[in-house]
Amino acid sequence: MRAANEVDRLTASEIESLLLRAMTTVRDLREQAGIPGSGTEHDAIVRLDIAAKGVVTFSQMNISASLREAADLVRTLCIIVDSGTVVTLKPSRYTNSDRP
Repeated sequence: MRAANEVDRLTASEIESLLLRAMTTVRDLREQAGIPGSGTEHDAIVRLDIAAKGVVTFSQMNISASLREAADLVRTLCIIVDSGTVVTLKPSRYTNSDRP
């Protein structure tokens, strides 16, 4: 959170490193909790990767928002993992064409 509030004091390399480290942490925590990634632009890992690669072109506001999202994801996933909660997904009994 501190980095998100002090983006102007960080280099592009430092921001990229923070985002890449957050991606790894989020991926590991999601795996521990049984939460799969979607691999789409709606997946937090994909958004963090885009932000890490676009550090030099993104505004400070966008970088700050990405760092806040990363911090929130890590904090929330730590709570889930520490609670012992494990997500189990069951296959849907509907296909896309069968859905109401």
